[in-house]
Amino acid sequence: MAGKLKFIAELVGESLFQPLRGTQHTPVLADRNELGITFIGHSSFLIQLGGLNLLVDPVFAMWLILLRRHRRAGVALRSLPPIDAVLLTHAHMDHLNLPSLRRIIRHTTKLSGKPPEVIVPSGVEDIVEKLGFSRITSMRWWQQHDLRGLKLTMTPASHWGARMFSDTHRGFGGYALEYGEHRVYHSGDTAYFDGFREIGARLAPQVALLPIGAYSPDNFRSVHTSPEDALQAFLDLKARAMIPMHFGTFKLSSEPMDEPLPRLLAAAESAGVRQSILPLAEGETRIVKQPRAEDTSAPLFTHV
Repeated sequence: MAGKLKFIAELVGESLFQPLRGTQHTPVLADRNELGITFIGHSSFLIQLGGLNLLVDPVFAMWLILLRRHRRAGVALRSLPPIDAVLLTHAHMDHLNLPSLRRIIRHTTKLSGKPPEVIVPSGVEDIVEKLGFSRITSMRWWQQHDLRGLKLTMTPASHWGARMFSDTHRGFGGYALEYGEHRVYHSGDTAYFDGFREIGARLAPQVALLPIGAYSPDNFRSVHTSPEDALQAFLDLKARAMIPMHFGTFKLSSEPMDEPLPRLLAAAESAGVRQSILPLAEGETRIVKQPRAEDTSAPLFTHV
């Protein structure tokens, strides 16, 4: 117990005294037939697909109880377009942030006259039911949902879903989104597991958003991927591009904050796939034009 308390105290101390870094940007808006991906920070993304604006695991809060952000959210919440749906991968507080969700609902309702809907893993409904979302949809692994013409599949993960110590009934997972020829996958939090091969075989994502931080001490790899684990997951998925996430924002583990990305890039260089790794700065948007299914040689992303 003393060792755990010391570890937590070190995380809190480093969060308190590090300078806050990063700047905020306005997301570039995509056309209906384009895929737009904006990295907000940590595991938070704005995904524009099929004419819809989706937020995945949006956390705009400066604090997670005692842990302060090291880097600002790359997009100010007030700069977001109206949000159609919020996708939550699990109930952990660095992914499901209640103050952020309340602000998103207010912001979208002010802009569009109606609140967004929310999609959650099974067992998470009660956490969000009183926030004011227009609709709550809960999903289990491999279940599919038609989101106004966009096909959404909940994918397996190797993690856990409890928000508190005792509510272990809560689900967890990732999401694969498909519209036309566009296919993008957000893994949520996960360790490396054989399921990545099945996800790749069944859903064939073009773009994989994969976590690379919170892996030290080594036993953390039972629930998180190291950079090398994440690269292997990307290879298993057989996606065309990987966008790394879950690093650099909150001090959640003992590896240095600036270690995960260089380790990922070094591993990718050794594997001969460095050109497929696309790190995004907070607030950066990349656009994918509507691809032709048979054309895998054309550049995937346009620069904006």
